Amino acid sequence: EMCIRDRIYNMQVEAIILAAIQCSKEGLVVSPEIMIPLVGKRSELALARENAVKTAERVLSENGNPSIAYHVGTMIEVPRAAVTADQIAHEADFFSFGTNDLTQMGCGFSRDDSGPFLKRYAEVGIYPRDPFSTLDQDGVGELIRIAVRKGRSTKPGLKMGICGEHGGDPDSIAFCHKEGFNYVSCSPYRVPVAIVAAAHAAINEVRTLQAEHRKLAAKL
Repeated sequence: EMCIRDRIYNMQVEAIILAAIQCSKEGLVVSPEIMIPLVGKRSELALARENAVKTAERVLSENGNPSIAYHVGTMIEVPRAAVTADQIAHEADFFSFGTNDLTQMGCGFSRDDSGPFLKRYAEVGIYPRDPFSTLDQDGVGELIRIAVRKGRSTKPGLKMGICGEHGGDPDSIAFCHKEGFNYVSCSPYRVPVAIVAAAHAAINEVRTLQAEHRKLAAKL
């Protein structure tokens, strides 16, 4: 589909770069991130990246070659992408985990019509909470761990983030912090909760380290 609809992607890339150029003219420093969704193979992202870079460079050339540092990455929302992240990382400047779709594909149910039976699942203890609201850390979370580990085995400094409603859930944010994510993204109305949850995760990490240091010091 990406090959067939590359004109749509290229149109979006052109709009992003033009907006960045306009911001630059107004004195704002921007570094746009062009995120390719639903990638499953390295070759798929390589093709999309090539098209995106060609379009971006053309637009920059047509506008006097301003200095715009753009980046091209991908959403990890297909299980195949997660388990082959070391390959995909060769073509990506960053990973953003689309956990809504990763949950759908990883668990095998649709969030559009799963509400009634997920409620029942919670009642009988299959899922303690709706996995579309709070990340399923044992299952979907393991796919994320694999992708983080494999992606950074190829590029140690690879930027990692999460995109979706899980980005506003405190327990999911704590998981992301533990796994070394650089950022979380969520709906605007959940931003205050996300900020507080991220702060708590960082504070708890410091407290844990301090407790470990005290135990170590007591043994010396």
